[in-house]
Amino acid sequence: MEAQMGAPDFWNNSERAQKHIAKLNGLKKTIAGLLGFNRKLDDAGVMVELIESASPAEQEAYAKELEAAVTAMVEELDKLEIASFLTGQFDRNNAFLSIQSGAGGTESNDWCDILFRMYLRWAERRGFDVEVQDVQVGDQAGITKATLMIKGENAYGYVKAERGVHRLVRISPFDSNKRRHTSFCAIDVVAEVNEDIDIEIPETEIRVDVYRSSGKGGQGVNTTDSAVRLTHIPSGLVVVCQNERSQIKNRASALTVLKSRLYEKKLDAQRSEMEKFYGDKGEIGWGSQIRSYVLQPYQMVKDLRTGVSTSDTQGVLDGDLDRFIYAWLRAGSPRHRNKDIQMDDE
Repeated sequence: MEAQMGAPDFWNNSERAQKHIAKLNGLKKTIAGLLGFNRKLDDAGVMVELIESASPAEQEAYAKELEAAVTAMVEELDKLEIASFLTGQFDRNNAFLSIQSGAGGTESNDWCDILFRMYLRWAERRGFDVEVQDVQVGDQAGITKATLMIKGENAYGYVKAERGVHRLVRISPFDSNKRRHTSFCAIDVVAEVNEDIDIEIPETEIRVDVYRSSGKGGQGVNTTDSAVRLTHIPSGLVVVCQNERSQIKNRASALTVLKSRLYEKKLDAQRSEMEKFYGDKGEIGWGSQIRSYVLQPYQMVKDLRTGVSTSDTQGVLDGDLDRFIYAWLRAGSPRHRNKDIQMDDE
């Protein structure tokens, strides 16, 4: 690929050249991590030889240095292994994450708001950029629905693990009798489709509604009819975007989301494995959850697909989700699909 960049006609098509460079840089980044780890492995081997030939006094100092290096290498190897699972067609793409409140009324709206904050924090931890596409505020508290666009390398590959119904058990802050309530929200995730994917939507199949933006946003809440809602008539899919002041920009963003969801739905039909995508959410209520967040009478977050659990509920709600995502990726990999995974807080 580097040799191709030296061709006289390489820059004749600047768009193709930019794609070529971006792909090359991605490959270099992947290879650099592997080569760097191999160098550290060689250094560790040299350190072992030093310990074997050193005096007793020097051996202790070398051993401590080796232990620290190996501890860091184990963590690095874990990340390299997880990255090796992200080989899906769209795993490197940006992702659209939607949160929809379910059974539970005001309780579920508040739970939806908590999840909204949790995913913002998680994206921040991973260094991803987030664009809030749409937020629909609840009647009394919280939100009923929100759509985020998460941007970054392998964003979809990671966040697709969150697709499904999430269940919360807690003492309700809205109940004067302080009773325990159960709330549900559904998370849906689709990859942003790029221009290489051919999805044509005739204008006759789309109904466009415009209205005044509302919800969270402070000064970003518009005073003009700039919010856009697109309805795909054949499928019934509805997409809303109101984060931009420009109606044209909101329409373009909404169209991108709609194309992504239509393509995801097309893939579902082709695979005939609906449980992996839309089907694994099922009804937003009892019996269909993938993860439970219990705050009362004890503290526990447990992923029901992999068995991973932790008592650090506050850490999870602050965005510490990688333990669940990594376990789900491992469970779905060919090497681990038929093996039990040891789960604990570590």
